[in-house]
Parts: sequence; C-alpha cells; structure tokens
Amino acid sequence: MILNKTEVNKLFHAVNLEENYNFLEDDLMKLANVFADAGARHERKACVKVATDLNRVVGEKLAQVRGA
Repeated sequence: MILNKTEVNKLFHAVNLEENYNFLEDDLMKLANVFADAGARHERKACVKVATDLNRVVGEKLAQVRGA
C-alpha cells in the first residue's frame, strides 16, 4: 500500500469534486488501492515497452518476471 488512511482521507477532501460525497474511510482505501494498482500496471507495461524497444530479450524477460 502506498498511502495510509490518513493520507487518502486528506487527499480526498482536498479534491474539488462536482458533488459532495461522504465515503467511509474503508471505501476510500478500496478506491485508492484500485487506482494505485491500475496505475502500477500501466507503468509496468510502459517500462516493459521501453525495455523491449531497447533490447527485445531483456524486455521479454522483464515482462515475464514482472507479469506485464
């Protein structure tokens, strides 16, 4: 986990949303984790692509090890 509940709660309340939402802290953590996982997967794929562009064998091994 990258952020703790306090940080997630603070960031959520700092965002200027269109509506007034009142999420439970546990629900905010679930959302934060889903977004973090999606971001990590996207970054992993981008890293594998760069590695593959530079060296196909290294990129393929990186994809195998990192599960991208």
